[in-house]
Amino acid sequence: MTYPNTSTLTANFSGTVDSRDSGGNIYRPFSVFSVLTLTLLAMLVVATFVWNLLVLVTILRVRTFHRVPHNLVASMAISDVMVAALVMPLSLVHELNGRLWKLGRVLCQVWISFDVLCCTASIWNVTAIALDRYWSITRHLEYTLKTRKKISNVMIALTWLLSSIISLSPLFGWGETYSEGMKCQVSQEPSYTIFSTFGAFYLPLCVVLFVYWKIYKAAKFRIGSRKTNSITPMAEVKEETHQPQMVFTVRHATVTFQTDGDTWREQKEKKAALMVGILIGVFVLCWIPFFITELIVPLCSCDIPPIWKSIFLWLGYSNSFFNPLIYTAFNKNYNNALRNLFSRQR
Repeated sequence: MTYPNTSTLTANFSGTVDSRDSGGNIYRPFSVFSVLTLTLLAMLVVATFVWNLLVLVTILRVRTFHRVPHNLVASMAISDVMVAALVMPLSLVHELNGRLWKLGRVLCQVWISFDVLCCTASIWNVTAIALDRYWSITRHLEYTLKTRKKISNVMIALTWLLSSIISLSPLFGWGETYSEGMKCQVSQEPSYTIFSTFGAFYLPLCVVLFVYWKIYKAAKFRIGSRKTNSITPMAEVKEETHQPQMVFTVRHATVTFQTDGDTWREQKEKKAALMVGILIGVFVLCWIPFFITELIVPLCSCDIPPIWKSIFLWLGYSNSFFNPLIYTAFNKNYNNALRNLFSRQR
């Protein structure tokens, strides 16, 4: 998400002196370090696009994935594919040109709109997945498949609606994205900056932190309840007739089956809680440096080295690469489906 005053990678990483031609145009020779950095960023763009596209193809090809919660994963993959296809390449070109936009006002507005739209949708999709996992763990009896499907569809619709409102607001007069000095950046209007940063990051951050805290409390409560309600078998049972013995045997089998079922559910919930925790942790680490600087710097009228601004920006973009890796790593069905997809291609 490209906000005001984000620096250029080429100008920061190049240690050479600028030169000018007869027309006064500035040329910045690339250093070896800047070439390596730009190569790595290009690889990040390709890897982000390919990995999220594989997740989408897998969901489309496997019928069992045409339901909750895979619709939430598909929505997240769509937003991350759009980040890789529509945002990151133009951002890389923008960096190569020394943060000078040479592609015109219209394309600038389109690029900034997609930047804010896709990054905001990606963040809110992570929040939706965390909420879905929270309700499935803490309210698995009330949170039926029908209810889950309805709520997930509502969350997807709200995610894209809110992202569209935040991204399209500057097109209706809330600040300007393009200036005559060939600068292309998100609206610098203070009110819009507060609205966009809180709507795109700080509000979902509060939601996911609250959700994981509740998941952690629920997990501790379940473990404590299991220890308290553990069943101790009797040392000796004496019965005179066969019928009570049969009743006892049936009841004993029932109790054993329920205990095994609870153990399976606890293992599933622990795995889901771990996945949500890692997904939230990576999301916070990737985006919080960028959004902290974007909120604090304008308020304190201070500045940070340009190289750090570029690092924070691309660290945020990298969250779209980590999202599918984290989710598929904790889902054996996705791993098997991906293996089958590649095996069929052979």
